[in-house]
Amino acid sequence: MNEDNSLQHKMFLELKDAELFRKAESFGIEYLGSIFDRNVYPSKSDLHDLSIFEEDFPENSGDPLETLNLLNRYGAPGTTAQIGGRYFGFVHGGVIPVGLAAKNLATFWDQNATVYQSSPISSKLETVVQKWLVQLLALPNETVAGFVSGTSTANFCALAAARYRILKNLNWDVTKKGLFNAPKVRIVAGRQVHSSMLQAISLAGFGIDTIEFVEVDDQGRILVDKIPKLDHTTILSLQAGNVNTGAFDNFASICKKAKEQGAWVHIDGAFGLWAGATQHFNHLTTGYEYASSWAVDAHKTLNSPYDSGIIFCTDEEALISTLHINAAYLPNDNERNGMYYVPEMSRRSRVIELWAILRYLGRTGIEELIHNLHKRAVQFAELLNSEKGFLVLNQVVYNQVLVQCDTDSLTDKVLKEIQEMRECWVGGSSWKGRKVIRISICSWATTEEDVKRSVDSFRKALKNIKN
Repeated sequence: MNEDNSLQHKMFLELKDAELFRKAESFGIEYLGSIFDRNVYPSKSDLHDLSIFEEDFPENSGDPLETLNLLNRYGAPGTTAQIGGRYFGFVHGGVIPVGLAAKNLATFWDQNATVYQSSPISSKLETVVQKWLVQLLALPNETVAGFVSGTSTANFCALAAARYRILKNLNWDVTKKGLFNAPKVRIVAGRQVHSSMLQAISLAGFGIDTIEFVEVDDQGRILVDKIPKLDHTTILSLQAGNVNTGAFDNFASICKKAKEQGAWVHIDGAFGLWAGATQHFNHLTTGYEYASSWAVDAHKTLNSPYDSGIIFCTDEEALISTLHINAAYLPNDNERNGMYYVPEMSRRSRVIELWAILRYLGRTGIEELIHNLHKRAVQFAELLNSEKGFLVLNQVVYNQVLVQCDTDSLTDKVLKEIQEMRECWVGGSSWKGRKVIRISICSWATTEEDVKRSVDSFRKALKNIKN
């Protein structure tokens, strides 16, 4: 085989020539330039065109530019414009420009954030960002952080750490003995607990049927006087931001008392925990510092590129002991080894873009970002309340708006009509047994005009259905 014709030689040339990367950059910049004007959701023809990817697996290596062109021509139109200003369907954040740029740079580095020796820059930035976030959120000084893919994984890590500590205090080492015949661990949670917590409870081996559910109020907040007596065998799950209403549990009345009773308090704060970083909204998180663990996404409220979640835990030994199994080839030194705080060994260095965003925004930038999300949510709610045929069901304390029409059937039809119009994108949910439309304001890019255009879609959708 001629060495100059080998696949290896070909890829060396592609890497050094850089034409492929310039083309990718130009496609990306072109995409960003159109993001605020395009349909929020792909058109029917764009969705149909995705079938071009249904091809047989190639027998031979191909042209990299042709592959990239295929992605740009048919892949880009098949994306949702969630980094624009009118995507409200799920709690998906936009993207801060410097974060996207830093992620692109880090992509070329392709760092594996396993241990210090595999990526010193990742280790250093994880150390710095952990310190920044603990200070920013006013968490206990002993709090450590693990940088994971999202709150679903962070919730699991928290439950695993809680399970380890509770059982260890009962003279049962779960990492060695497993859960069979282990002492019982109680799980207490509100009726409106998020599905990611249910998933974490299941993955941690507790079983959903074992949950002691507590009744909630009309906004989904756990009723303090309905919480059963807690003890040292209990994990209490609370919420910073109900996924439908945005409501926060009453941490001031719950967390300190629960801690004094010996319980492990975990706060699922996927998008709401960032309220603790602000002066305007930190009253919502008063008392959350008495918890033992917290979970949050940076790719939601903070608008970091996907994917970026964080597990915070005051019990470093429990977190490391439950997530880390040592091996002879792994280093054991004084530097931060990120894999000790997360379930994965190999993972991308997502902390790089998170560091860039935090450094760029600063405390005042984060305050302004979150306050603007709230103002747009309030605007959305006020405009819809002034429209006949729409009823806003929640107190807009953060960034969520919950809307209902006169009947479930009408709500469902209006939702589908709005989605078909593609001017904005909203999602459906259920609340107290009724169909609702859920609006999540999560992108820094959402303007007053975006909200007005979106409310126009609601008005037109209702008119189209009734006609």
